[in-house]
Amino acid sequence: MQDLPNLFLIGPMGAGKSTIGRLLAAELSREFFDSDHAIQARCGADIPWIFDVEGEHGFRQREVHMIDELTQRPSVVVATGGGAVLREENRRALRERGTVVYLLTTVDQQLRRTAKDRNRPLLQCDNREQVLNDMFAQRDPLYRATSDITVRTDRRSPRAVVNEILRRVRRIVDPLEPAQSSNKVSP
Repeated sequence: MQDLPNLFLIGPMGAGKSTIGRLLAAELSREFFDSDHAIQARCGADIPWIFDVEGEHGFRQREVHMIDELTQRPSVVVATGGGAVLREENRRALRERGTVVYLLTTVDQQLRRTAKDRNRPLLQCDNREQVLNDMFAQRDPLYRATSDITVRTDRRSPRAVVNEILRRVRRIVDPLEPAQSSNKVSP
């Protein structure tokens, strides 16, 4: 069995990228990075403040630089922000430097998981469901085009998602490795 490549998690807010990323990193004894948290740590301000002062464009520029930096590190698991795929530079860096896992979830699940979260500037509006539906329509094709693997996260434990990701990534790295399960989860 070959060593596993860097693992990059993409998907909408509330899909579980940070939770699953931490578990994956622990399982693989790797460093874990959340690109949004790394941006906040680097500039000493939270994301809502960055959006207020620099706008979404300013935040996306910071995100491009951070994703470029994080994807060049060896043996890492990186959870990206939900909008990271909007920039071609990010999509290219992710595809070229590791295995990209799209964590797919429903808008209903996103609404439940983000209901009390005030650190998501794009959801500070009256019709959160419509915003999430619009973002899904725009971003889902980009997530799919960027990813090597798509894994559903709704109504599943983080541990079950981690196990599926590891099984499927190992099959990509070593196609001769026997499958541990015959039930393939796909959207």
